[in-house]
Amino acid sequence: MPGWRTYGGPPRRRRTAPGVLAVPARTHHRQQHPAPLPSSPPPLPLPHPRTPEGACSPMRRITRTRAPLAVAAALAGAAFALPAPAAHAAGDVVKVTGSQGNWQLTVNGQPYTVKGLTWGPSPTDAPRYLPDVASMGVNTIRTWGTDASSKPLFDAAAANGIRVVAGFWLQPGGGPGSGGCVNYLTDTTYKNNMLAEFPKWVDTYKNNPGVLMWDVGNESVLGLQNCYGGDELERQRDAYTSFVNELAVKIKAVDPNHPVTSTDAWTGAWPYFKKNTPALDLYAVNSYQDVCGVKSAWEQGGYNKPYIITETGPAGEWEVPDDANGVPKEPDDAAKAAGYTRAWQCITDHKGVALGSTMFHYGTEYDFGGIWFNLLPAGEKRPSYYAVKEAYGKSTANDNKPPKVDALQVEGGTSAVAAGKPLTVSVPASDPDGDALSYEVQVGSKYIDNGSALTTVNAENLGGGKLRVTAPDRTGVWKLYVKVKDGKGNVGVGTTSLKVVAPPVTGTNLARGRTATASSFQSDPTGGCPCGPEKAVDGDASSRWASDWSDPQWLQVDLGAAKAIRHVQLDWESAYAKAYTIQVSDNGSDWRTVHEETAGNGGIDDFDVSATARYVRVNGTQRGTGYGYSLHEFGVYGG
Repeated sequence: MPGWRTYGGPPRRRRTAPGVLAVPARTHHRQQHPAPLPSSPPPLPLPHPRTPEGACSPMRRITRTRAPLAVAAALAGAAFALPAPAAHAAGDVVKVTGSQGNWQLTVNGQPYTVKGLTWGPSPTDAPRYLPDVASMGVNTIRTWGTDASSKPLFDAAAANGIRVVAGFWLQPGGGPGSGGCVNYLTDTTYKNNMLAEFPKWVDTYKNNPGVLMWDVGNESVLGLQNCYGGDELERQRDAYTSFVNELAVKIKAVDPNHPVTSTDAWTGAWPYFKKNTPALDLYAVNSYQDVCGVKSAWEQGGYNKPYIITETGPAGEWEVPDDANGVPKEPDDAAKAAGYTRAWQCITDHKGVALGSTMFHYGTEYDFGGIWFNLLPAGEKRPSYYAVKEAYGKSTANDNKPPKVDALQVEGGTSAVAAGKPLTVSVPASDPDGDALSYEVQVGSKYIDNGSALTTVNAENLGGGKLRVTAPDRTGVWKLYVKVKDGKGNVGVGTTSLKVVAPPVTGTNLARGRTATASSFQSDPTGGCPCGPEKAVDGDASSRWASDWSDPQWLQVDLGAAKAIRHVQLDWESAYAKAYTIQVSDNGSDWRTVHEETAGNGGIDDFDVSATARYVRVNGTQRGTGYGYSLHEFGVYGG
């Protein structure tokens, strides 16, 4: 990505999901979002903060969905009731001590290595979960925002022997620019608000024994490239990191007893902080697959401050190669667990400089990002949960372990799955403790419409690790998830992508390559358009016709001569018709209806007709969404 040329470090791939075209192009330009509560992050979606190219809308791994604090999650799992360690004393002093290459963090004079996790649940759920967090050997959690809602979290952390890297959110955060774009050269109102807001909450919580340090901003040096380019981008990055220095100075004036850091993505931000932000006590970086390169980057950069890793874990969606269906190949459970183990080994290898880590992510969502990163979605512990526990020095010898799930196998392959038809999935799974296993199958449309939610589908257990499910009715690349549960609070998850295609139709598609016309079409060159009527008869399921946002609209094809028609197949994009008719004509003027639909739900519509005509029209009378009508393919079949 061009912005990384000036930023330094490895590029993070941005992806526009194949089906994002469902939302008409006019919605895909950068939008300015109103600022959230000054000290708090906006709602953070979950994979890593990576939105479609150019978008400033929030999108974080787990991305994070949340309350003012970071990732507030609704949890359905069981409560934990582990004994809590004694609370800290108020008025603690946390310092970065030592000299070049021989630093350490101390709390009240005692060495402190950060063994942490990023925090997902609501602050009010902290008493419920933090005993479990402490049982993993974790002594630190990290948040992305601090405000009035933070008190239950700080209090519960202190009660459980845990301290908080307390975050403050600055726009445009989260890598892709969550919260909107700020001009750090000219927007004095925004900056003055932050200069007043952050120290206020520091003063509120500075004597709470749950505080470890203050963390100003999250990936905004990276996020600015979604707002600016060229020389202006460099000026904004300098202005941003200079402003972080102003904030650090003000925070230290209020609270001299806790360090101040600032998080960004990869070490490409560090030259800016080195140049403009001397008030920081240490650096902080989010790094996943490349975490083992942070040591080398620090050495080569000639830095004079230690650092912590504020997010790490297995390779993220933006770092892995594509699979056969052209979407990121998600690591399996074993590879994800190994990612945490590897990350901690590399962090501890940089003694005297790397002061620890808050690995990603103690989250509870069961969504796209939650499957990728969360250690215990819905309270169900993943193999990665136990990998982190072992990394932080706790034994798992007596723990009941999750099922082991090997690569899913789909009969007939994954690259041409017929929409709405049965498919059989083989789930090679075993349990290390011999527990009886149960299965749940879900699908997700992330690479079709950028949706993160997962939908549970009915699955027939055929025995022998085989399940029969029905493929999604909508074409495009889906994610298929099989959760394998042991009934003891553990889960293993297998994933694969499915390229869902329109079911084959016998006979000849008379419309393919023929002249098509429409009542309207989207011509603006964004969102995958222009989307003219010819795109619906080109035989390419990745292209589409898209109409204006009004009723009625029509698309028609000229077959060249009168032909016998026996079947029609409509492959709707996400902007579908709830009500429509199929009409035919001999002269293109006088039409007769041969099929009517009043309760359409999108996806594939397949139906027989009986007519002889030269012209065939789909006439949309009621849209199923707030957008227009959008068809990938309009198939008209003869014998």
